[in-house]
Amino acid sequence: MPVISSFYGIIIQMFYFDHNPPHIHAVYGEYRVVISIKDQVVDGIMPKRALNLIFEWMELHREELLKDWELAQIGEPLFKIEPLA
Repeated sequence: MPVISSFYGIIIQMFYFDHNPPHIHAVYGEYRVVISIKDQVVDGIMPKRALNLIFEWMELHREELLKDWELAQIGEPLFKIEPLA
């Protein structure tokens, strides 16, 4: 599963040929969540501070995330996305 970004110990990944709706996988230590790109519905457990950082990053990069999702659906290489600074 390609890593598309990482910041503050959070790793953001996206699977190839994954199920809809478009989403990302985030890992922070032993915590793991799946977050839908369009409406930020969360499945899993993540500390609130880390989750807020992910939401902030997603808001800044929503269009890039959707483009990467389209690439992942056809098995093409994904673009890296700038980390949260």
